[in-house]
Amino acid sequence: MFSDLTINIISALAVLFIVVIGLVALTVVVLFVIDKTQRADAIRRNYPVLGRFRHLFTELGEFFRQYFFAMDREELPFNRAQREWVRRAGEGESNTVAFGSTRSLSAPGTPIFVNAAFPPLDEQAAKTKPMQIGPHARKPYLATSIFNLSGMSYGAISKPAVQALSRGCKEAGIWMNTGEGGLSPYHLEGGCDIVFQMGTAKYGVRDAYGHLDDAKLRALADNPQVRMIEIKLAQGAKPGKGGILPGSKVTPEIADIRGIPEGQTSYSPNRHKEVDDFSDLLDFVDHVREVSGLPTGIKTVYGNGESFSELFALIQQRGAECAPDFITLDGGEGGTGASPMPLMDLVGVSIREALLHVARLRNEAGLKERVRLIASGKLVNPGDIAWAMCAGADFVTSARGFMFSLGCIQALKCNKNTCPTGITTHNPRFQKGLVVEEKYKRIARYAQGITEEVEIIAHSVGVTEPRLMRRKHVRIVQADGSSVPLDVIDDRYKELAAS
Repeated sequence: MFSDLTINIISALAVLFIVVIGLVALTVVVLFVIDKTQRADAIRRNYPVLGRFRHLFTELGEFFRQYFFAMDREELPFNRAQREWVRRAGEGESNTVAFGSTRSLSAPGTPIFVNAAFPPLDEQAAKTKPMQIGPHARKPYLATSIFNLSGMSYGAISKPAVQALSRGCKEAGIWMNTGEGGLSPYHLEGGCDIVFQMGTAKYGVRDAYGHLDDAKLRALADNPQVRMIEIKLAQGAKPGKGGILPGSKVTPEIADIRGIPEGQTSYSPNRHKEVDDFSDLLDFVDHVREVSGLPTGIKTVYGNGESFSELFALIQQRGAECAPDFITLDGGEGGTGASPMPLMDLVGVSIREALLHVARLRNEAGLKERVRLIASGKLVNPGDIAWAMCAGADFVTSARGFMFSLGCIQALKCNKNTCPTGITTHNPRFQKGLVVEEKYKRIARYAQGITEEVEIIAHSVGVTEPRLMRRKHVRIVQADGSSVPLDVIDDRYKELAAS
């Protein structure tokens, strides 16, 4: 009835099935014994084998929530609607929408821009004008874009990511901030303008003891692409806390770029050793500006108004020429590759409040035309940038917005060297997915798309340049669903600060 060959195949399959079942049973028994005897995990000890599925489902949960269960505007730190706008802009797709807004316009904190009764005609469309930074530096900088790239160090992000960002920034005509990890050849590769960030470890311009090396700073500033120096005092995701670069990450290349010993762990102090108070800070800014010849500013996070009041009062006393040429104000919602959760979640005031305070204090001190204000911290879409312009910013910088345009999917693996898009990993396997020749175009289109749509908002509120937008041009939705002008919000903050 059956041929010998058929019988042999059936017999072999039966034996294979029995072997597989046996292996599965043996595996279950081994796992049962391991789980029952281990002491570290109570769930696995009480529910051997089955308890392991809890960890599996916990790991898979974030992916299921992101792709299947979360609504377009529910996710944190950035929701799908925010990420999709960046993706479409980067890919050159239309960002027009149909039928109606999916955003709840009654949610507290929502900005509502005030349309003009008689806006400029189409041929009078708003256009961003260049702005000078550092009038007292030997080489002032004329910045052409209101929207620029915030600091991301080579090492924190990969070589192809830096290369794509450099080329994209050049294409879009915006500046690129190096982050505190020093100036690498990959930052310069695209030919864009560079803002060199000097962190507390002074990577790239330090001596063997971690102090500022004037000769290295002078040599760096001689590069025509380096246009400004940003002295980092703090960042939003970890204010008041330095960093650690493990020795395993200090490759020969990283060691050479940062000016540290190869293979040795490097520590960033929590603040600059030369700066004990605001007088020291102004002296240090002046020294760096004098040595480099470049506009020099600071990056910090708002904690309270007293500190900024003291700083601005001291500038008034000593003379406006001693002031930082710019202040980059990072919000407590700012991001980073890795930070302790308490600092990430709980320390540092949101940019939505901080920018109002600092802009008002700067203006009251008569420093509006002297000290440029750069806003940073979760500002990635046109409405965010337009709000910042209304609140008093002269420029806005973003890091994570540009990461999304590079292809970031918010996998939250930045600190694990397993970034699936190749942006924050040094694993060649993952880096292959980031094709520089394709991604740099998305960088440029994203930056250009932001500027164009901010100009559309400016045109709608009745001004001919985004920096002409004022607090009266935006209203903020309150808890009862009504909205009030932004200047009313600031008046409330001012009263609270005085009480």
